[in-house]
Amino acid sequence: MNLPPALEDAARSCSAPATAGLLFERLVDEAAGGTVQASGVERLENDPALARLVAIVAAASNSLARLVLTDPAALDVLAGVANRSESPMALTDPGLGRDAADVARRKRLGLLRISARDLAGLDALEAVGEALSRLADAVLSAACRLSGVGTDAGLAVIAMGKHGAKELNYASDVDVMLVGKDESGAARRVLAVAGEAFRIDTDLRPEGRNGALVRSLASFEAYWERWARPWEFQALLKARPCAGDAELGTRFARAVEHVLWNRRLDADDLSELRAMKSRSEQITSGRGLAEREVKRGRGGIRDIEFSVQLLQLVHGPADAGIRVPATLPALAELADAGYVDGGDAAALSLAYRFLRTVEHRLQLVEEAQVHTIPEDRGRRAALAAGLGLAGTGRTRGRHVMEFDSVLAHYQSSARAIHERLFFRPLLEAFTENRGPAADRSPSGAPGREGGGTALRAPGGALARPAPGGALDARLQAFGFRQAERTRQALAELTRGLTRSSRLMQQMLPVLLGWLSESADPDQGLLALRTFASVPHRRDVLVAGFRDSPELARRLCLLVGTGRQVSDLVGRHPDVALRIGNDDELVPVETRELRERAVLAAEHDLVRAPAALRHFVEAETLRLAAGEILGSSSSETTARALASLADSVIEAALHVVQPKVPLAVVALGRLGGEELAFGSDLDVLLAYEGRGAADAETAEAAASAIFRLLNGATPADRILTLDASLRPEGKQGPRARSLAAYAEYYSRWAETWERQALLRVRPIAGEAAVLEAFRQLADTALWGLPFGQEQEREIRRMKARIERERIPAGEDPQFHFKLGKGSLSDVEWTTQLLQLQHQVPGANTLAALSDLRAAGHLPAAEAAALSEAYRFLTRTRTRWHLVGNFIAGAGGIVARAGSDSLPTSREALGALARSLGATPADLREAYRRVTRRARRVTEARFYGL
Repeated sequence: MNLPPALEDAARSCSAPATAGLLFERLVDEAAGGTVQASGVERLENDPALARLVAIVAAASNSLARLVLTDPAALDVLAGVANRSESPMALTDPGLGRDAADVARRKRLGLLRISARDLAGLDALEAVGEALSRLADAVLSAACRLSGVGTDAGLAVIAMGKHGAKELNYASDVDVMLVGKDESGAARRVLAVAGEAFRIDTDLRPEGRNGALVRSLASFEAYWERWARPWEFQALLKARPCAGDAELGTRFARAVEHVLWNRRLDADDLSELRAMKSRSEQITSGRGLAEREVKRGRGGIRDIEFSVQLLQLVHGPADAGIRVPATLPALAELADAGYVDGGDAAALSLAYRFLRTVEHRLQLVEEAQVHTIPEDRGRRAALAAGLGLAGTGRTRGRHVMEFDSVLAHYQSSARAIHERLFFRPLLEAFTENRGPAADRSPSGAPGREGGGTALRAPGGALARPAPGGALDARLQAFGFRQAERTRQALAELTRGLTRSSRLMQQMLPVLLGWLSESADPDQGLLALRTFASVPHRRDVLVAGFRDSPELARRLCLLVGTGRQVSDLVGRHPDVALRIGNDDELVPVETRELRERAVLAAEHDLVRAPAALRHFVEAETLRLAAGEILGSSSSETTARALASLADSVIEAALHVVQPKVPLAVVALGRLGGEELAFGSDLDVLLAYEGRGAADAETAEAAASAIFRLLNGATPADRILTLDASLRPEGKQGPRARSLAAYAEYYSRWAETWERQALLRVRPIAGEAAVLEAFRQLADTALWGLPFGQEQEREIRRMKARIERERIPAGEDPQFHFKLGKGSLSDVEWTTQLLQLQHQVPGANTLAALSDLRAAGHLPAAEAAALSEAYRFLTRTRTRWHLVGNFIAGAGGIVARAGSDSLPTSREALGALARSLGATPADLREAYRRVTRRARRVTEARFYGL
């Protein structure tokens, strides 16, 4: 079709001439057919400015182009924008709507007006977001009016999220909460009317979809006081009344201000918020969208918003000036107060404007919630053109590349700043102003209210704050509780003018961010300080960090786990500096490990202990790194620790060189290959021989092995061998002959000793002795009757353990091994079922699988026991790394302290952070899995 010249010119002037031309063709066709007034086409021909604006809108939005076709008022709205008259404003005011349909129509016309002003370059990003939010306010006000909810009706609508911050985008859900009373069901009528125009989301209310739709103000306050999670306080940063009862809305806003700014964000709160964001990022990355998602991807909108909100939560209680809901104004206030470096704030502002503009263009196409850059090159070219990077033919490809480059630049910039944002001003304060300096109080800044200490002096120079100031507040919020020690460590790490010192200064903001994600940031920073205190080691460390940011991240998380791990890092820097390589985190094959252990022990009894200790520590560090960094499951780690123990015991036999055929058999967790860091190693020693001379020789060899591995002191210890499960316990010899074992098990063994033989696993020594012992153990285990008397005996033993063995001062409700539904419940239930049904197997999880497969345990019950076992094993293993070790030289050393979830808030928080959870979630998960496991234990073990 040949268009009128004016329309053809207008189409050619926009970023998508073909798309605009199609709209004009349809307008001309439908005018000719009488479905559209011919005057509309004439109007476009006679008003070039209007025609160009229609073309611009059509090029950007299919949905708005359809509105131009279907609603005659659309041209009136666009004419008002094109000619700056804004005369048809009433058409775009949903507040004047007569009914729900009219409100929805006015909303669509209002959206058209806002979009046109945006696309024509008349309004900046902030103005667009505010206009969209006012449009939502008007819809909600109209919904209240049409539903009989007046300004004093006792029901207020609270805007949340981007709506509350007055920064809506084109396809945002409109987040609201409802406060007051709802005796007549008016709230649902309000939501129904408003829902004709916008997607209304009430999920941010207390308890989400399971909570009451409407709550009284007192109910909100009680919930915030007792139950609200950190993310709910974060959401309240954006809360504002927008419709309904104005006086009630004002009271709600005051209550929010009180609860929000009269509490301090602590390290556990911050950890929970960061964990939630991390999970969101992982989901996005798992979908392959990390680089194309402008909202949740790396360096996306959420990075910038999250950074701003965290700093508001940390410093807002002391500084009223930064309590600003919208992101860009809040960022400006944070920079003005010195909480954010000025250059970083400017870069984040540019990135935010670009990313939000891209988001707007993506969403305008069909008014859909789109946040992902299209893979299709043609669609990316259209997006680039809509952003002003227009091109045709060969040049279009160049403009797509330019768009991709600009996007990558802003994402990279935002991510880099996000990772260092929280700590760069701190370091500048420490390094640029080491001498005394006056604090800059926010209350002294022009127009700023509230007390506290910010990060800049009145003249703009960064100042070192006094204790209790903004620096300490930020350090404490990010888990650095020992502010003075932190200052000393930072001063030492950044001291000097060498190239390594300068590089360390540049990297420290990011390193501190990674340390703050660890279980114990203070310990981690101290470890880095100690590690770098040796000049040559400092240079190697800095070079490694420079070449591999992933190495830096991993090492920060590792040394921040706890004293035991950081000590191992200090003693084995060569191993620590290799953990950036994924292959270093993979457990070594058992055969190779045994060869390495024997090679390390190629010394006499004097020199072998040091060599074996070095070997164990290095391997323990690698396994701990795999566990902490998530590259190995707890089950893999447990098997690898057992393999390490097997190898070292074999090496010990190689060193001792017994004069009789001697073998070591594993029991307990070593037998089941279910070791944790710090587990004792239950073993039996058997030999082939007769007479007193052989017995004396075997006992001497056994004693030598124990001396070599257990050491004279904890500091000398390599492993912790425990032979307490041998016949006659500690009163009996450590090594017994095969014949003596056979006689004992056939004549005197108690039921629990037969039960212990379920977990027999030959590990080291003479092959013939190992095989003979396996056969006699099988005979003792399966060759004797197992009936009701034996079942009762096992139940009595278990009940006595439950009553007597939990140490004083430990909470039995959260004990890993001995609480109800804990590891002992799972193990004893599994082992009783194995004995009843003659199902062999040393490993608990494997035995549960075999019992289920054989039909002896329902799948749901096997799953409940397995889930509890995995959760408890992982949590217990991590607790042993985080804070439950004797500070000694050994790799796998004796435990000290509790074997339950820690009772102190600080210790529980450290454990939770290391596991990527929150303290509340950790305790709740313990209750959930152990409650289910206990039900199975009561049914299957106790027969209740």
